[in-house]
Amino acid sequence: MKRILFVCTGNICRSPTADGIARHLAAEQGLAKRFEFDSAGTHAYHTGEAPDPRAQKAARKRGYELADLRARPVVAEDFEHFDLILAMDKGHYVWLKRECPRHLQERIQMFLDYSASHPGHDVPDPYYGGPDGFEQVLDLCEEAIRELLSRNA
Repeated sequence: MKRILFVCTGNICRSPTADGIARHLAAEQGLAKRFEFDSAGTHAYHTGEAPDPRAQKAARKRGYELADLRARPVVAEDFEHFDLILAMDKGHYVWLKRECPRHLQERIQMFLDYSASHPGHDVPDPYYGGPDGFEQVLDLCEEAIRELLSRNA
């Protein structure tokens, strides 16, 4: 089983969106038993909260359900437990590299390195914007997760 953690700042917009899409697409492709997905934040701002209602609404329109997910911070055990830790932006990547034990550094990657059209780029934070930002996050996540699943199935 491949264990994958998606990481953003507060774990209420980008990373739970990726988590929900990954769970849905893996199940749809009959791959659910091959993966364990989770999401976390670099900061504990929203611990225990459900994803942002705007993220949930946008995801639900595309058939993804995020309501059962709850925000949590990255903890030290995550670096040992997860095979792949995917940062939503360069700031998260730097933070994860700083916190991660040296011998596990190769587990940390940029999420959009799995995107053919946006490798190495950041998934923009939709929190302070309008609905279009949440749609953009969904577009980027769908593309990258399809590739992530195909490379790791």
